[in-house]
Amino acid sequence: MRETGVSDNKSESSFSLRAAALIFKQNKLLVAKSVDYPCYYTVGGAVELNESSKEAVIREVFEETGFTMEIDRLAFVQERFLPVEGKKLHEVVFFYIMKTGGEFTIAENSFTDQPLKETLHWLPLDELYKYNLVPEFLKTKSFDNISGIEHIISKEY
Repeated sequence: MRETGVSDNKSESSFSLRAAALIFKQNKLLVAKSVDYPCYYTVGGAVELNESSKEAVIREVFEETGFTMEIDRLAFVQERFLPVEGKKLHEVVFFYIMKTGGEFTIAENSFTDQPLKETLHWLPLDELYKYNLVPEFLKTKSFDNISGIEHIISKEY
């Protein structure tokens, strides 16, 4: 039996596979902010065809920060269901904690690979709840003792 209002039209839906970096330094999380969006978000981006999520996060970190970082471990896998431009988007994101040993300096408000459009920012971990940060679940997580992989499902429509 079919539910009222539910469409099987796949053109009304889309899928996205992404990889995101959790980069910590001095009890702060590195995030990006675009002039096109009202929110902060993690460094990362789409996984390309024939690319693993691990390869994608390393590539994205380099593109957006200029630094080559290694992965420490996978911390979260989020399945996010959200409306985008009148369509239903099913997004899967792998969140990797990156190794930050060694010296690297990323200045507040420095530009990513999208000059004049996207900047990098350090948000204090104990104040994440104050910011318009996407995804929302990051605002409530404790990053002190992540030992396993948490699967998070977020339905926003």
